[in-house]
Amino acid sequence: MNDVVRLTYPEPGIAVVAMEERTYRNTFSKALIEGLMRAFDQIDRNPTVKVVVLHGYDNYFCCGGTKEELINIYEGKIKFTDLAFYRLLLDCEVPTISAMQGHALGGGLAFGCYADMMVMAEESLYSANFMKYGFTPGMGSTYIIPRKFGALLGNELLFSANNYHGGVLRERGIPAQVVTKREVITTALALARDLADKSLVSLKLLKAHLTQSIKAELPAIIEQELAMHEVSFAQPEVRNRIETLFGG
Repeated sequence: MNDVVRLTYPEPGIAVVAMEERTYRNTFSKALIEGLMRAFDQIDRNPTVKVVVLHGYDNYFCCGGTKEELINIYEGKIKFTDLAFYRLLLDCEVPTISAMQGHALGGGLAFGCYADMMVMAEESLYSANFMKYGFTPGMGSTYIIPRKFGALLGNELLFSANNYHGGVLRERGIPAQVVTKREVITTALALARDLADKSLVSLKLLKAHLTQSIKAELPAIIEQELAMHEVSFAQPEVRNRIETLFGG
């Protein structure tokens, strides 16, 4: 991989992808994106892998776009679809588990939600914080977050852009497992062991079946989100909010 993404195979049938972009706190740096794409390419070519566990480091699972990326979108230089990695968990042929041991913010939360299963931490923060910056959500989050959290809570996450502790989300009835931070990865690995015992052919068939509606409906959502970005990113206040919230 590279220095910020580690791919290991701790047990038969299980691949673990660790995101450790310490310089940019697991935001979508070039190194993190390239490392993730290489890791999943290796996984796709490994016929022994039956399940993938994805986690971050310390207090960070994945924290969305960098300041440079958001400014480049504001200036019309890139679109979030240029960062095509956000579908890696969805497009992986075998089941995936997001072990969100740390904070998951904005695009980082959306990215994690494309996994087939999620384990979250009581103490960590989860936020669809796009609107805090003044622009509408992207990366398919207007679709995948309500799908995973439920329509009402998903809408609240998207509109409010507030931070929610995992313990609060558990009280709100989210279907994901919520455990203490120190238990997240071990819980995800225990779940992965259950899957690693199953037939690879059947796992792939079931993954394809369970994700077919997402794959069919997502492209139209992405186009609609891009259209909203053309309007919402054109507001002068967006650049000011990005500069302020990133501290400069």
